[in-house]
Amino acid sequence: MAMEVETSVPTKRMSEMFRALAHRNYRLFWSGAFLSNTGTWMQAVAQGLLVLKLKNSPFWLGFDGFMVTAPGMVLTLVGGVFGDLLDRKRLLIFTQIGAGLSALTLALLVATGLVQSWMVLVLSFVTGSCMSLAGPSFQAITVDLVGREDLANAIALNSTQFQLSRVIGPTFAAATLSAFGSAGCFLANGLSYVAIVAALARVRFGGSGRAPAEAPSRSTNSPRTFWQDLVNGLRYAQKHPGVRGLLLISAMTSLFGAPYFTMVPLFARDVLRMGDTGVAVMMGTAGAGALCGALLLAFLGNFKSKGLFVLRGALSFAVCLTIFALAARPVLSLLMLFGVGFSLVSFVAVINMLLQELVTDEMRGRVMSMFILSFIGMIPIGNVITGAIAERYGAPHTLAVCGAIITLFITIVYLRNARLRGL
Repeated sequence: MAMEVETSVPTKRMSEMFRALAHRNYRLFWSGAFLSNTGTWMQAVAQGLLVLKLKNSPFWLGFDGFMVTAPGMVLTLVGGVFGDLLDRKRLLIFTQIGAGLSALTLALLVATGLVQSWMVLVLSFVTGSCMSLAGPSFQAITVDLVGREDLANAIALNSTQFQLSRVIGPTFAAATLSAFGSAGCFLANGLSYVAIVAALARVRFGGSGRAPAEAPSRSTNSPRTFWQDLVNGLRYAQKHPGVRGLLLISAMTSLFGAPYFTMVPLFARDVLRMGDTGVAVMMGTAGAGALCGALLLAFLGNFKSKGLFVLRGALSFAVCLTIFALAARPVLSLLMLFGVGFSLVSFVAVINMLLQELVTDEMRGRVMSMFILSFIGMIPIGNVITGAIAERYGAPHTLAVCGAIITLFITIVYLRNARLRGL
């Protein structure tokens, strides 16, 4: 009997790994987002190589990363308020159209030979602005699509589709770069936004961008109302130690860890000597690790001890990042990149789960905007700092120090914050 119980648990979990996809609205959203994200990763590969070709500088790689993420430091909180008060679906549609037009513009500039570095930076800023406004609604709309019962599974599957696109996107990018150049990748990304726009257009909530029971009851016409809602959201997060601690972990790991992504083209070319295709291989390897992490979360379901999982995942991320920075050997570097992707998506997705479980529906959009700001908002600062230091001392040593800082921070939190461990 004991053996039957033990074997039935994984069998049951396997059968429930994809249960959120039983919701029609969520299936549409998931498939559209997957296709769009695949295009986004194709552009990420091509754009890093384009910036290196135009400027040949670690600093400019970091600065381009700054331009795409800098709008998040302001617009993410604005998007969070909008996500609580406006039609989320409509907001998402308009922002995705804007990002798609930005990608198509870059494709045209590259194809005609008119592209210059400042144009890439401007279009990165436009794309970043669209994504910053859309980000909180992308997170908050999940509960509208599946309800609270399947929320944890839907969050895990959201992460799965994003990470699957991280594997497929760079692979497609390598083939597209060989056949059509970087312009082909930018064109593919621009067209991929059609998928998410079409999917959102087919989502039905009885005429609202959210479930009828959660339709907004107030107007944002008054600036006073807007700022009151924003301040109330910040106070809400400050008063809840669990929410505050999770946001701090997200911010620190992003500030010192996420810039590794912008340095990948430099590692592929100058450290590991893997050439242009090496960028796709390295990004795809990190994506494969992230995909495995997302699938693990979908398998585990709504498991216990999420606080411990976050802390251990963040520590694993820091250790893998440090070893990757100093490895200088392709096999070990790729293995550590797999670990970086696996660890990062695991603990960030669980932070997402915990926050959505801890907050009220009324505050969901604003708290999720703070979560995105804590992660995405720190990336531009980290990119600029990391790029500038790497210009002087080299990317390997710079990333190694960043990994060591994260390791020290997470160790201190692990030892001193029992409440967070108990979440």
